[in-house]
Amino acid sequence: MDDFLLFLAVGALAQLVDGALGMAYGVVSSTVLLSFGVAPAAASASVHAAELFTTAASGTAHLVHRNIDWTLFWRLVPFGVLGGVTGAYILTGLSGDVVRPYVAAYLGVIGLYLLSRSFRKFPSRPVSRRTVAPLAACGGFLDAIGGGGWGPIVTSGLLGAGGAPRFVIGSVNAAEFLITLSVSLTFVFALATGHWEEAGDLRVHGLAVLGLIVGGVVAAPFAGYIVRHVSETILLRAVGILVCGLAVTQIVGLLW
Repeated sequence: MDDFLLFLAVGALAQLVDGALGMAYGVVSSTVLLSFGVAPAAASASVHAAELFTTAASGTAHLVHRNIDWTLFWRLVPFGVLGGVTGAYILTGLSGDVVRPYVAAYLGVIGLYLLSRSFRKFPSRPVSRRTVAPLAACGGFLDAIGGGGWGPIVTSGLLGAGGAPRFVIGSVNAAEFLITLSVSLTFVFALATGHWEEAGDLRVHGLAVLGLIVGGVVAAPFAGYIVRHVSETILLRAVGILVCGLAVTQIVGLLW
């Protein structure tokens, strides 16, 4: 029960930040799971299972508020799905002990990136079509490998390229549901075909995953309202510091 309540709080807080910035739910949730000793593939699968519910809630909210640029949405989806499926299949074929150091380093880089982003102001200009495809493919791949990365990579990249914040965040959040669905189905396929041999953590940590789901779904409809009183800069720095701290803890644990 303690695990459920802890991860309910983690899921709710992560979703509040994600709803405001278009990023952080996957990164924060997967980092916390990894810090509890969950194998990388199981952590990523767990987070994506939770995100099936939270991204559906978040995407619906953005649809209701007309924050989705459908042209951008349909440019993101195919490349994001391709990257996500590739990353998930590769991850399930590798030992957790082999992947863990790289995932910890990746999360550290993401944390530093979020911190650096808090000190920058992005220009406003049309986003080139050539920018969308590689961003989506890279974001989908890293999202599957690290359990989070779609938002930090794609949202930040599109904003950096001059995209309008409202439509970038809305479109990226809406597209994330389909990316998450494709990654989750890849994990199921890998499990069913015997490609994934380290899936035990999914059952062991089922209560924690349920906490992530409940916390994220409860917070999703209220995220925009609650976090509008906190500046984007403060939220980014808080999440960046948290992710960097947990990544350092993992790296120290691996070294010792």
